[in-house]
Amino acid sequence: MKTKITLHFYAKSTKANAAGQLPIYVRLTVDGKRMEFSTKKFIDSAKWLPEMSKMKGNTENARSLNEYLDLLRSKVFDIQMELIHRNESLTIEVFKNRLLGIKEHEHMLIPIFKDHNNKIKELVGKEYAPGTLERYNTSLKHTVEFLEWKYKVSDIDINKIDHAFITEYEFYLRSVRNCANNTAVKYLKNFNKIIKICLANHWIERNPFANYKSKVKEVERVYLSEDEIQNILNKDFKTERLSLVRDIFLFSCFTGLAYIDVKNLTKSHISFGIDGEKWIFTHRQKTESASKIPILPITQMIIDKYEDHPECNNQNKLLPILSNQKMNAYLKEIAGVCEIEKELTFHIARHTFATTVTLTNGVPIESVSKMLGHKNLRTTQHYAKVLDKKVSEDMMILRNKFNLAKSPTNEIVKVNSN
Repeated sequence: MKTKITLHFYAKSTKANAAGQLPIYVRLTVDGKRMEFSTKKFIDSAKWLPEMSKMKGNTENARSLNEYLDLLRSKVFDIQMELIHRNESLTIEVFKNRLLGIKEHEHMLIPIFKDHNNKIKELVGKEYAPGTLERYNTSLKHTVEFLEWKYKVSDIDINKIDHAFITEYEFYLRSVRNCANNTAVKYLKNFNKIIKICLANHWIERNPFANYKSKVKEVERVYLSEDEIQNILNKDFKTERLSLVRDIFLFSCFTGLAYIDVKNLTKSHISFGIDGEKWIFTHRQKTESASKIPILPITQMIIDKYEDHPECNNQNKLLPILSNQKMNAYLKEIAGVCEIEKELTFHIARHTFATTVTLTNGVPIESVSKMLGHKNLRTTQHYAKVLDKKVSEDMMILRNKFNLAKSPTNEIVKVNSN
């Protein structure tokens, strides 16, 4: 729809000065909305031509005043053309700011970033996990430090963020912050969300990420072998804290649940499944997807062991789990005691469930994916790499189909399809 714009100059009779001269006013109308302001020019009422919106005569004073009014007309036209060219809304507020030299509100990066993080904070436990807030706060911290490192400023107008800014930020993360490839890509992905907010609100015209390309490198997942699991299982720990951490870690190894999901478990999450056996019915906090896991014998033993633990009874927990930081610290002790050279963290238990406990033992990847609470199979494939042992077993089946026993005639034996 075309915007209707009209401009009119008039001598305002109600605002005469001490000398009896009238101020010349501008009346600008944009789609029915009107604004008026003084040109700061005065004129005798007898010298003003209202029908032509100009001063009578050809004197130097008349020419000077009329040229000034023409310049104002041109300025309005130029503003209109600029807004159309930039595909911006033609509003009375924008014309007013441009004509009167009022500086339009600048959108600064850091307040926008902080506002985003504050909204995440309000929704922690509802739509977001605490880890999400932590990642965005860290990303904000890196952004502030980058601005100081590169531009010696504490903030920047978002309209100054361009492709060069993004590539310099990436260089800073990789060099100064010494971030690995995937970590740098994730921080830039967080930053890109802030840029998308700016684009959605029409605060910036161009996407600085338009020609930026990055790729997450596939990382080989660490997991425990059967022997390593058995070693931890059989170890007699002298301290109660290591014994507790060992039990909860093994619980995760045989359920595939992440730390936060184990922490959130209550006795009400245990129920009977379709097969009449006990299952865990829960939802992953990270994705809110359902996770239904049959309880294996070792899992049940751990549940029974802590059934009457004071913390479980007082706080309605299934297991008396420690903080994630303490769990990981004690797991490093367990790795040392059990002579496991891998850097043991709680999340390795989830990888171990996907590989050693399930896939290696012939559980189809579709079933593993469902128990892990993944929304698609590709996510599961990142966790559960096909192991050499599984390849060996699969090839053994193939070998058995080919009867390679030497025949007296040295003929190639046909494939046994049975």
